Amino acid sequence: MSLDPDTFFSADVALVPALVGQVYQEASPVERSRLLEQLVKPLGLLSLVAVARGIFARLMLSRRGRETTVRPEDTRDIEAADVVTLAQRVQQVSMQALDNLAPVLGALSLATGSAAAKHLLAILAQEAARRLASGTNDFDISAI
Repeated sequence: MSLDPDTFFSADVALVPALVGQVYQEASPVERSRLLEQLVKPLGLLSLVAVARGIFARLMLSRRGRETTVRPEDTRDIEAADVVTLAQRVQQVSMQALDNLAPVLGALSLATGSAAAKHLLAILAQEAARRLASGTNDFDISAI
């Protein structure tokens, strides 16, 4: 039996949402805000309403008309479990969308020595290389 590279995902990909949650839990409020900024970018407001009791949609709505960044104090009421749910939704939309986490994770792993951030970076790099080698773009607009 051979595996089709267009549909094959490594077992490590299943770990991505849990690792994102662990990284969020270990991060400082400033790092948490940077992580959240990257995670909410690929999702529309309607999609965010359906995630984690709408906490991220409320966050984005509260930012409308003002700066578009997530402030460190905005992360106070957001739990790691909420971020896991958000990461699962982003992963459903596109693994490629998670590539935007790499700069944030790289800074985190260097600053804190976070094993979770290093592991997550390795998985994202592996998946990016797999997509490049297979010539696939996994962005699925119907998942939004």
